Amino acid sequence: MRNGFPLKLQNEFIEVYNTMRRLTTKKELDEQITQWRGESIGVVMTMGALHAGHLALVAAAKKDNKRVIATIFINPKQFDRVEDLQNYPVDTAQDVKKLQQAAVDAVYLPTVADLYPPGYATQVKAETPMQNCLCGATRPGHLDGVTTVVSKLLIRTRADRAYFGQKDYQQFKLVERVACDLDLSVDIIGVPTVREDDGLALSSRNRRLNSTQRAKARCLYAVLNWAAGALQSGAGWASIRPQAIAKLRQASFERVDYFDLRGEDTLGTLAALSEKENARLFVAAFLGSIRLIDNIPVGRCGDRENQSNHTPRV
Repeated sequence: MRNGFPLKLQNEFIEVYNTMRRLTTKKELDEQITQWRGESIGVVMTMGALHAGHLALVAAAKKDNKRVIATIFINPKQFDRVEDLQNYPVDTAQDVKKLQQAAVDAVYLPTVADLYPPGYATQVKAETPMQNCLCGATRPGHLDGVTTVVSKLLIRTRADRAYFGQKDYQQFKLVERVACDLDLSVDIIGVPTVREDDGLALSSRNRRLNSTQRAKARCLYAVLNWAAGALQSGAGWASIRPQAIAKLRQASFERVDYFDLRGEDTLGTLAALSEKENARLFVAAFLGSIRLIDNIPVGRCGDRENQSNHTPRV
């Protein structure tokens, strides 16, 4: 016995804990994938600064697949503002430790030169209206950078399934489109948003919020729920939207990039809830220099079950 546990069980835990492979080159990744031939592979792509939302993706991948790979790569091509790239939190040692504890089979940590070697000239761009709205309209080049790096990582990992959080719902839908259009043999799986107790969606950007900003950040989710409740109660979107934006500004969100009601499948704009198409509310707003995004499902016109999930007060 040691620390209350039988030595045999401790040794088995240590063996499992230490089996995660750390891969840094394409050659190492290729060799590992080849060894797993015939086994299902799930991939979770991250930019590090891992939190419980990322680990929920890992858990979903482990449930569905024999092997799970996590990638950590801060992709310079998806930052539309240099200061965001410079300020992005980095703690690779802690990230790797969390992935080990989650029993991931391998972590892939490519360098910029590895993914974008000298002379690299190809961009994967989704020519679809769902690319040009929301973050695509307010962050030029951002989504092109996302679809490019995701396509490369899907090809390199040869994954059967790839897992994306629905906080970045537009990204999830675009990746789904790109994988289909490029005939990539991979299922794109969306995983529901993981939230703090007060509703704030987990995000690596939350680390940059000071205590005052963090207290105000909860209003983003509260306003989304207020707007959803108002819609389900029959209020018109034309009156709800300006009220929602005003509530965010009263809560110290200095700038609101968008507060939109859109179709869940196409991301097309909606003027009201429809009986034919599920809807979602989308928001992006700034606290100081920190841009936060979120979205929630609203359902369809007359969807009483969905109505009960929302609190129409802020």
